[in-house]
Amino acid sequence: MLGVTELTETEDGLLPEPAVSEIELVAVLSALADPIRLRIVRELAAAGEPLACAAVPLPVSKSTCTHHYRVLREAGVIRQQRVGTARMSSLREAELGRRFPGLLPSVLAGG
Repeated sequence: MLGVTELTETEDGLLPEPAVSEIELVAVLSALADPIRLRIVRELAAAGEPLACAAVPLPVSKSTCTHHYRVLREAGVIRQQRVGTARMSSLREAELGRRFPGLLPSVLAGG
């Protein structure tokens, strides 16, 4: 089995992500445990459409921001696609709902 980091970008610009059946609860919870990553997920959920990474204002450097998006993508929480020079991110809401019913709404509802 290939790990997410061993895969390459697809022709349509999608960055590597785990298949739904390979998303692990521990990885998702670990990714969502960080306040910055949780903020990203909440912003993406509120937007309801893909957002460029720069559209989510974060109090961290660009390299740290990139790290947080990568953790979320490799955990299977978000999908990222290159569109021109931007990376558009979207929440894998339906896929996470099939894999772990009720998890994402519970996390998003938390204060």
